[in-house]
Amino acid sequence: MIETVIIILLSYLLGSIPFALLVGKFGYGIDIRQHGSGNLGGTNTFRILGKKAGFIVSAADVLKGTLAASLPVILNADLHPLVAGIPAVIGHCYPVFAKFKGGKAVATSGGVLLFAEPLLFLLVLLTFFLSLYISKYVSLSSIMAGVGSVILSLLLADNITTYILIGFTLFLLYRHRQNIVRIVKKTEPKVKWI
Repeated sequence: MIETVIIILLSYLLGSIPFALLVGKFGYGIDIRQHGSGNLGGTNTFRILGKKAGFIVSAADVLKGTLAASLPVILNADLHPLVAGIPAVIGHCYPVFAKFKGGKAVATSGGVLLFAEPLLFLLVLLTFFLSLYISKYVSLSSIMAGVGSVILSLLLADNITTYILIGFTLFLLYRHRQNIVRIVKKTEPKVKWI
């Protein structure tokens, strides 16, 4: 029981590390929350600070999810890796280190999935980039990746994984609700690098 509490706390704190804020402030002298969408995530970092910073932030956000999911193995606890990763996803969206205003946790969710189901992660990543290539919308591609993760989990994973991925996808849809409105109105920004 104590291990589970420790994992939940550590996972949340890992998720709360605002890499977009850190890279922006220390690498560029910019508070990224005051630019673009204001989100502390990879997409806003790409738009405001460029490819290098965007890749660094996205990779770091993925890795913190992966590390959070691996905590049960590190601490020898009987807890599903996806369950261990849930607090990290929440922490990324509502980080204690950044006044509870974070990103949308797409990369962090992906990092959790990377540890728990590597093959599923690769297929979901492929779904994301295929959708991005066709639509040029990061937000829509993130949503498609979430929906794809649920469909693929029905074929490749156990019921617990499917249920948790349904939860992740519903949360992702909630976090992207304003993007969905902008997509419908055709005011959502498109990427130009793919």
